[in-house]
Amino acid sequence: MNREQKAAFIDDVAGRVAESEAIFAIDYRGVTVSQVAELRGKLGEAGASFHVVKNTLTSLALDKAAAPGGVDLKEFLSGPTAFTYVKGDIAMAAKAIADFKQEYELLEFKGGVMEGQVISTEQFQALTKLPSRDVLNGQLVGMLASPIIGVVRGLNGLIGGLAIQLGAIAEQGLVPASGAAPVAEEAPVEAAEEESSSSAETPAGEDSS
Repeated sequence: MNREQKAAFIDDVAGRVAESEAIFAIDYRGVTVSQVAELRGKLGEAGASFHVVKNTLTSLALDKAAAPGGVDLKEFLSGPTAFTYVKGDIAMAAKAIADFKQEYELLEFKGGVMEGQVISTEQFQALTKLPSRDVLNGQLVGMLASPIIGVVRGLNGLIGGLAIQLGAIAEQGLVPASGAAPVAEEAPVEAAEEESSSSAETPAGEDSS
């Protein structure tokens, strides 16, 4: 590797370190080229990339662009090392590495940084058990929507109850039906006719029989 290639490598590593939300240092011994390609495909789905680093040049790159939070990643640069740079779903990237390790019994987590904090092996294992970012977002939306749904249902129940009560009052004649003006009661036609006929007196002296 000539001077220009070394400079390009340093700039590439420095740029990736500066842009990453998390970085995992991995011991990649025993991994084949085809297996690396498979792992990169899985990591790509999580918005992450897998790169074998040259320890000396990577140390120079870390001097040029420190990891988020000023964490020193140089302590992980011993033996064969690959960096997983994560820009997307951190939990999904960690799970991809864990699944690969379980399937091939390869890859060892050496250490890493996430959101400016060093993460231990135990913390990395905890990340692998978290749901993906899409699942978490769906759960958050569900949590936010639940109170709103409760309020809407409560209002609907209140409005429905008022409608039932108003209907019952209207049936009892305590209030007029909606849209109907009150009308004075009229005597039945048959009763009026009987009253008119009874008011006519029989002439005096005539036998009503």
